[in-house]
Amino acid sequence: MKELSPLEPRRALEMWIDRQQAEKSEETVESYFYRVRLFVDWLEEQNIGNMNELSGRDVLQYDSVRRSDGVSKSALNNELGTIKLFLGFCADVEAVPPELPAKIDVPTLSKAERANEEKLTTDRAEAILSTLERFEFASRDHALFAIAWHTGARVGSIHSLDVVDCYLTEDDLERLVHEDDLDRDKLEEVTVPFLYFRHRPDSGTPLKNREDGERPVGIAPWVGEILDDYIDTNRPEVEDEHERKPLFPSKRGTGRMSKSALRTRCHIVTQPCRYSVCPHDRDVESCEAREHGYEARCPSSRSPHRIRTGSITRHRDEGWPPEVLAERVNATPDVIRTHYDQPELLTRMESRRNYIED
Repeated sequence: MKELSPLEPRRALEMWIDRQQAEKSEETVESYFYRVRLFVDWLEEQNIGNMNELSGRDVLQYDSVRRSDGVSKSALNNELGTIKLFLGFCADVEAVPPELPAKIDVPTLSKAERANEEKLTTDRAEAILSTLERFEFASRDHALFAIAWHTGARVGSIHSLDVVDCYLTEDDLERLVHEDDLDRDKLEEVTVPFLYFRHRPDSGTPLKNREDGERPVGIAPWVGEILDDYIDTNRPEVEDEHERKPLFPSKRGTGRMSKSALRTRCHIVTQPCRYSVCPHDRDVESCEAREHGYEARCPSSRSPHRIRTGSITRHRDEGWPPEVLAERVNATPDVIRTHYDQPELLTRMESRRNYIED
């Protein structure tokens, strides 16, 4: 067995995060950092200043501490799974014994436990769209929510969109010839409207799966109409620092809306009290979830990820095969089945009737 090399826990975390930044998305790296930082903080509280000193008994003690803290089984699965990856890296750099990562007992989740049930339902999404169409047609919120619900795109993908990525009319197709080096004859096979999600890391908008995340996504004519009117009448004429025209610019006129700002708008738009009565018997005037920065505290508000979950479920309920839907939402069929496929069982039954012989 090789002799271990001394390594401080916090330095090990820095090294591991540097490695992850070269391979993972910004959001994934951030979540990895916060999960493992809790573990590193605990190690320092236990006066473990060298990863060489870490034993299986310490790992089990930390596991017990986190379970007694009331951490959910799903959250514990994510946290301990990430720590296991971290310790695997530490074993690779000979800072801990090679058998130590295997001592992490990551809870096994059932499919029901792996799937977060806080999706946005189709009924609620349609109610939101109806209200936006009636009172805020072609507003920024209307355009944002329509894209998120209709395409099931990640917030990072929506954040990446420029005006030129919206192909809403036949005239817009000419850009494909010049920008994408597309044979003009091929235009006859392309139908508008659609959005084109592009990976542009050099100008601040990488996609989660990099070049593999690049894809055109067809949109319904009603979504195209919203976007066309939004761009023509309500979108501020703003460029970002890279001289690009973001589809969703900051209202301060300083460039592109941040992903956190997009998340906030999704939480606001999905608060039921914005278009109906509060289902939680709260006083709207004093509710903390109506205050800036606290929108996510509404039990019924939904993040972009939960909108994506609901959208993918709706597509599946409408009969989209996972293999076809995977290309649209940039996720593997297995991931769709495991994490996003939360069916309305009766609706799903009806979608299968086409396969029943008379």
